[in-house]
Amino acid sequence: MPEALDIARELDLDLVEVAAEANPPVCRIMDYGKFKYESSQRAKESRKKASAISLKEMKYRPKIGQGDFDTKTAKVEKFLSGGHKVKITIMFRGREVFHPELGREILEKVAETVATVGKVDQFPKLDGRNMTMVLSPDKAAKQRRKDAEVSPGE
Repeated sequence: MPEALDIARELDLDLVEVAAEANPPVCRIMDYGKFKYESSQRAKESRKKASAISLKEMKYRPKIGQGDFDTKTAKVEKFLSGGHKVKITIMFRGREVFHPELGREILEKVAETVATVGKVDQFPKLDGRNMTMVLSPDKAAKQRRKDAEVSPGE
């Protein structure tokens, strides 16, 4: 061990213990500052590659028009394609809350429309004056859609 320390000092490098539990302990002669910098760069790069999945929300009303429905649903599809989870909320006003089947129909229609890119994560449930459903990106459905686009005539 002392000889290794002398060699490291001569080379103006550091003696770093790699495996302390081994018998005898394993050490390595290296530039510790450079090693620390490179490991922090690798960690930074891996954090960059890991994407944070965020929850987007889209609000609908029971008496939504077809044009508005199409626009909002296209936006939901875009969010799902981008890898985000989407919470769909149906807001009931006044006596609309006595007809939850209207909200459920809209939620089912949305889920059916975006089935190519997403799947239902949390099924519709009534929460006070709102009905919510959570959709998440479906990689398998996305892959099936890609395969269908590549080979339509086969």
